[in-house]
Amino acid sequence: MGSWLRWLWYHRNYFIIVVTPLALLPLPLMSPTPEARCGYAIILMALYWCTECMPLAVTALLPVVLFPMMGIMQAGAVSIEYLKDSNMLFMGGLLVAIAVEQWDLHKRIALRVLLLVGVRPSLLMMGFMIVSSLLSMWISNTATTAMMLPIAQAVLEQLKATESRADERDFQAAAADNPGFELDIKQTKEDKTDEKQPDTKAQQEDKVYENEWGSESLREAKRKAMDEKYVRLTKGMSLSVCYSASIGGTATLTGTTPNLILKGQIDEIFPDNPDVINFASWFGFAFPNMVLMLVFSWLWLQFMFLGFNLKETFGCGMKSDRDKEAYTVMKEEYKKLGRMKFAEGAVLTIFTLLVVLWFTREPGFIDGWATVLFNMEGPFVSDGTVAILMSMLFFVIPSRLPSCGGYGCDDEGKTVKAPPTLLNWQVVHERMPWHIILLLGGGFALAAGSENSGLSKWLGESLAPLQSIPPFAISMLLSLLVATFTECSSNTATTTLFLPILASMAVAIKIHPLYVMMPCTLAASLAFMLPVATPPNAIAFSFGKLKVLDMVKAGFILNLIGILTINLGINTWGYTMFDMGTFPQWANVTQE
Repeated sequence: MGSWLRWLWYHRNYFIIVVTPLALLPLPLMSPTPEARCGYAIILMALYWCTECMPLAVTALLPVVLFPMMGIMQAGAVSIEYLKDSNMLFMGGLLVAIAVEQWDLHKRIALRVLLLVGVRPSLLMMGFMIVSSLLSMWISNTATTAMMLPIAQAVLEQLKATESRADERDFQAAAADNPGFELDIKQTKEDKTDEKQPDTKAQQEDKVYENEWGSESLREAKRKAMDEKYVRLTKGMSLSVCYSASIGGTATLTGTTPNLILKGQIDEIFPDNPDVINFASWFGFAFPNMVLMLVFSWLWLQFMFLGFNLKETFGCGMKSDRDKEAYTVMKEEYKKLGRMKFAEGAVLTIFTLLVVLWFTREPGFIDGWATVLFNMEGPFVSDGTVAILMSMLFFVIPSRLPSCGGYGCDDEGKTVKAPPTLLNWQVVHERMPWHIILLLGGGFALAAGSENSGLSKWLGESLAPLQSIPPFAISMLLSLLVATFTECSSNTATTTLFLPILASMAVAIKIHPLYVMMPCTLAASLAFMLPVATPPNAIAFSFGKLKVLDMVKAGFILNLIGILTINLGINTWGYTMFDMGTFPQWANVTQE
């Protein structure tokens, strides 16, 4: 029986792929309406995504097959959903991230910030969280975690070695100052070798007491205490890096995939919206929220793994020898990078210019450069246009300044006649996560299919009774639901499935669509409780001597912190920024 069950388990994906569509067939057969047929396709994709019986990107292609065959959309109309403006923005942002990683610019930035913060454990944790969150705003959360954790481990190993040497010096100094201390050691050794006659019970108790206070016992106890301290510190540091990488990704529109899905879905479902979600508006709402989450997360991880000692954490004064030695390690790592190369400077310049152009394209309070120069007669230039324009420069600008004296030899010993550009297509081809583009497209196709089939309108009418519930309660409950769901499903799939439903619900109960869609988008990134929930968690789990229970205990509180801060933001500065108190005219489109 056991072997049969094991066989079923090993082949479960094949059974799910075949059995699921057959089990769902009664839905379109018993109710042969476009809404039911579209519902069949969405439920099938949801189950495939949740079980991952097929690669996520392959599941995302199902609308190309199902929608035309079911008479929901024409094949050409479905296919065009897979490469929209949001995909271009995603590709441009990733090209920048690949260039930053290619020339180790992110490592230089990380080490420079850590040198500024210091090496005391609490401040070190704060420094790693700040660096990880700032980097993950621009490069992938996984790449940030993979880069930062080895640095954290090296620093902690050096701190531990330094503390061990310092303890040994203290022990030897104490022995030199107190000759009786050495006599105790000798007496203990003599007692151990004296086997002429057995001791009485009283003598044995005295010797146990002496051994407990002997130098070797003290040294061993101190070593054990230090090992336990650094195990806790390693756990805390590993979790702080992976959590802050996930938190940092929420701050920018290109920081993580759910943010781009929201922009794409808003533009797809509400085509008349006045570019309500762009880089500047998203950053204005999400960055303060990220800072709040980061502060509370640091306080919780500090309490959980290091305890609270404000004097030790923030105390001023001269650095100890231990601090200086650990600081030296990071300084040596920074020196290994050498002086900033021309390529790093060029990448940093392009990156900075891109961010400036994003912020000033449509700042909101004044006309941006895009409005003045290109968009007077319509929204011709978008954030995706800017991202592609700037990322193309990586394939134009050389990685070294022109030189008359030659460029030396490459790795194969061949003479370099001209310097390579900052990026080449081979590097991009290897590092670009092409499957995410299909996932984004699958989500946009689902939204379009729901709209064309009338499923969105039907869902909206079904959810109309929710109008009696206060909006803040709806937002809080939905955020909690999405945060729970994303622990066992990819954040991309979770956002893709939930956002069209939330848009329909918002229109039905006459609340601003962003009031529920933005909190749920951010909540999809709160996958903190399980190692399998997100790649950064899995990397930290393999590095940090963690148990699943450690991650569950730390992540559960962080999930609550995240949900509370998100809903605080949407009901305060977000409420004012997006005029959440009124139902926008552009949101009436789904009622036509």
